[in-house]
Amino acid sequence: MIKDKIILGIDPGTTVMGYGIIKITNNKMELLAMGAIELHKLSTHFLKLKKIFERTSYLINEYKPDEMAIEAPFMGKNAQSMLKLGRAQGVSISSALSKDIPVSEYAPKKIKQSITGSGTASKEQVAGMLVSILKLKSIPKHLDATDGLAVAVCHYFQGGKIASDQSYSGWKAFIKENPQRKKSS
Repeated sequence: MIKDKIILGIDPGTTVMGYGIIKITNNKMELLAMGAIELHKLSTHFLKLKKIFERTSYLINEYKPDEMAIEAPFMGKNAQSMLKLGRAQGVSISSALSKDIPVSEYAPKKIKQSITGSGTASKEQVAGMLVSILKLKSIPKHLDATDGLAVAVCHYFQGGKIASDQSYSGWKAFIKENPQRKKSS
């Protein structure tokens, strides 16, 4: 049984940062807030990082989360974009750690799989499932908001534990628990 708590989920970005905050009471989820912070109008990467830190700190001060979950950056085609995304993630993490809030990180595929059952689900599919799970009235303008919410919900579904932190008795146990990680020949 998971104790009552508030979870802040962050989908880091340097153009738009999504967030979602859920409250768990008696193992039931309730949406407290979700939104997207638009950063594209800021003139430098450093001003964007400052804004990310300030907004994450504001969300922490306002909602007092017990835990924060954040999406891990993934390697795309552009190393420079990944570096910027990693910095944005680091700034959000620093904001939480400065308030002694534990942080968990989840891979994008893990989040999608946790919400929809498929690690290759689209943003629209994730948003649609969240509408169903949390009985939302509509999908927000920015799907980054539902992406942030998905991170928080994934963290709740995982029981606050990251799959990579599990221990296994050997390769057979690992493959049994992670069939999606096995490559076909």
